[in-house]
Amino acid sequence: MLNHLRLILPARTRETSRCCSGFVSRMRYVNSLKEDDEACVTAMQTGRIFLFHRLAPLLQRTQQGTFRPICLPCPVVRSLLDHLGADSSLLKESVLIGCSEQKQAQFCLDVGQLDQASVEDTCGGNFVDLRKSFFLLGGVEAPLVAKGQALLRWHQTSGFCSATGQPTRRNQAGSQRVCTGSSGGVYYPTMAPVVIFLVSDGKRCLLGRQSSFPRGMYSALAGFCDMGESLEEALCREVAEEVGLQVQSISYSSSQHWPFPHSSFMLGCHASVSPAYTQLSVASTELEDARWFGLDEISSALQVKAPSRTSDPLTLWLPPKHAIANRLITEWTEQQRR
Repeated sequence: MLNHLRLILPARTRETSRCCSGFVSRMRYVNSLKEDDEACVTAMQTGRIFLFHRLAPLLQRTQQGTFRPICLPCPVVRSLLDHLGADSSLLKESVLIGCSEQKQAQFCLDVGQLDQASVEDTCGGNFVDLRKSFFLLGGVEAPLVAKGQALLRWHQTSGFCSATGQPTRRNQAGSQRVCTGSSGGVYYPTMAPVVIFLVSDGKRCLLGRQSSFPRGMYSALAGFCDMGESLEEALCREVAEEVGLQVQSISYSSSQHWPFPHSSFMLGCHASVSPAYTQLSVASTELEDARWFGLDEISSALQVKAPSRTSDPLTLWLPPKHAIANRLITEWTEQQRR
């Protein structure tokens, strides 16, 4: 019998009421900007803007050799547009993505119509494809940049109403689009739900790989939720389809927005199967390979920072720390050591 989904929340230190009050204040401030176009325009004048070029974020290398996204004050972006001969009205295309702890509104703007090299030279940075930049940034900056790209992509692909074919018009914050035709339908950015899961038989964990993965890389299994499915049903179906196993129990771990390929909502779980029934039947249409790994192998793989070169011996490589798959694998490793 499949156990009910268990919710596991990470332990947190007690926060003071002042910190909680600050968080609530920021969230309500951002929400107010979504509901008030004039307030959003005003906030932009003192806000900060992350620049993208055809959905690639603008990054700058620090003196320490790390990378950070370039975040510019609105007047500087306006001057940049003027300097490069662009209409400053492009600023109206900025999309709200949040606010800093100091309640300074944060926006993103795609300047893909400008010459890429000119923008890079003027700003002292480089536009880097998100598939690379996502893993070059720190833990706080990467999700923010991913959110910005996801919202910009949504606006670029949602210009028309699916019911009437008429153009849609966005609000100033970019949190919704409304059909300008007879339907008046309101559209909101969406994410596709994906269940990602680490299967264990109690002593080993199951990892798989697709042919598109880097050399030596294995990861937790994952799949999109079908219409009408619960999280548990989707997980059990995916395990049966991909590796031919039947799940006994499930526990929820955490979730993550994943910008690839087009904004997925990753729901991370642990799943257990009977140690007596662990023979794999890998669906070649889904996976290139899947296999069981022990604690020692996983512990060693977690120390590997990059895939092995083609000239080097093949080394097991796991998803980087930004990925929820890494979190699931790390949680399993810690559980095994207790």
